[in-house]
Amino acid sequence: MGLTILAYGILLVSGSVVWYARKNRVRLSSWLRSFHYTSGIVMVLLVLLLLAIGLIGTIGYYGSLGHSPHLVAGIVMVLLTLLSAWSATQINGRNIWARNLHLTINVVLFGGLIFVSLTGWQVVQKYLP
Repeated sequence: MGLTILAYGILLVSGSVVWYARKNRVRLSSWLRSFHYTSGIVMVLLVLLLLAIGLIGTIGYYGSLGHSPHLVAGIVMVLLTLLSAWSATQINGRNIWARNLHLTINVVLFGGLIFVSLTGWQVVQKYLP
């Protein structure tokens, strides 16, 4: 989870620089946009990995799912992350809605990361002796 939060932080910083450059019509380094896009792909992969680990670990330990709000929080985070990634692919000069959707989802993701971290901590406490 720590790597996912780190990826989100990197995306926040690089995305803010991209947004600032676009807003102020400053020429952007060509590598930054690629870096932001690649960091987003890494975050998507980390979230999917966490989903797999969580599902396998929960089924292995409890034999079923649904023992805490962490399951719902995790699934919502996966869906929001995938929706954010999809909206990023739709951004171009004409699709202002895609940029607005991408930014809005990422603000919601911030709160979601906090919630899924707190509920995840409760789950981890159940595993510890």
